[in-house]
Amino acid sequence: MQILSEKLKELEFPANVFRLDNGLTLIHQHLDGSPAVVADVWIKAGASSEPESWCGMAHFLEHMVFKGTKRTPPGVFDWIIENTGGVANAATSHDYTHFFLTTAASSLPDTLPYLADILLHAEIPDDEFIRERHVVLEELRSCYDDPDWLAYQVLCQSLYQSHPYGRSILGEEEQLLQHSPNQMRCFHKTHYQPENMTVVIVGGVEQELALSLVNQSFAEFSIRSECPAIKITPEPPLREIRRTQLDLPRLAQARLLMAWSAPNNSIQGNVPLVDAFTLDVISVLLAEGRSARLIRDLVEEKQLALDIGSDFSLQKDATLFTINAWLETQYLEPVEALIKQQIERLQTEPVTSAELSRCKRLLCNDYAFSTETPSQLASLYGYYHTIAQAELAVTYPYYIQQLTPEDVQRVAQRYLHPEVYAVTVVKPA
Repeated sequence: MQILSEKLKELEFPANVFRLDNGLTLIHQHLDGSPAVVADVWIKAGASSEPESWCGMAHFLEHMVFKGTKRTPPGVFDWIIENTGGVANAATSHDYTHFFLTTAASSLPDTLPYLADILLHAEIPDDEFIRERHVVLEELRSCYDDPDWLAYQVLCQSLYQSHPYGRSILGEEEQLLQHSPNQMRCFHKTHYQPENMTVVIVGGVEQELALSLVNQSFAEFSIRSECPAIKITPEPPLREIRRTQLDLPRLAQARLLMAWSAPNNSIQGNVPLVDAFTLDVISVLLAEGRSARLIRDLVEEKQLALDIGSDFSLQKDATLFTINAWLETQYLEPVEALIKQQIERLQTEPVTSAELSRCKRLLCNDYAFSTETPSQLASLYGYYHTIAQAELAVTYPYYIQQLTPEDVQRVAQRYLHPEVYAVTVVKPA
């Protein structure tokens, strides 16, 4: 491991990271010859930053930011971006909210100041707040019609009973109806501050211009406010199988969702980065492609499931490893038992060299395909910097290539116990 750590120090991070005088971070990479540029602004103000009674505030604020400021009235930002041929959007998670703009490199001086203005000086007018709340509520209600979304929410609530990861990013209807514009202004002025913000610029813009634009555009932040204090309680380790059931009308197939989580994750803490990446390998080993173990066994050969998927998420405070199966109700118990057998098999016998090589090839190819465009690179750097540090973004393929069958077995033994997990079953009512 020491040799690996020394080797990783030699990997060159292709972007430059700057800490500005006001505390804001700029990550810049010039792509010579690229006619486009991406500005991706990441704020450490996701759903986990909300006071519990303000659940859904971070996502609601994402909507309201686009309603403008005194200098940029509603609709003007969209007109400016579209008039220059650009596109803008945003997304909210538990750990962050980010706003991204893609435009011609020559148009960045004309568009970035407007993005900075709506982020730093969001006015949140009372009338726009009321109107946009209807939009947010409709988004939430549409999710209630999605059985997979509902199942995932129930699973997370079961798995994270202390940590905010158990709460929906969209919030709950009753709480959203109680939110006020003043509360949102308070949340904005508390969290949309320079020390919580990372601006990533990737594309056909030189470093000197990028620094100048960011220094000028992100200079005047709102006067700070203080939200009600929040205390994030570390999730106690799960010691058993925690089971929940959801009965839904008009459901064609049942769902089986199983999840494992390592609490208090930090790259510096309980889950080393190499272990997190190894869980990615295990996810591919089990359920990506027809030759994956669960697909071959339960879908192709035994035909007990219509489809099976697996996913690994690296979050700031906890890793999340999930297995999802779509199947007929009568196969729920045997499929869960067979998945547990495959988890136990990972612990008791090393994977074959051929299996591991397939996983490495798929993951490294996916990484290569996901780092081809300015928007992909900007998203990658911003994500890693928000949950850890940007430079770790380039270590992924190297870590993957160095993994051994013994590494996979060790990580499975440490994090995936066949008798300790959360499970949610969804059945037709």
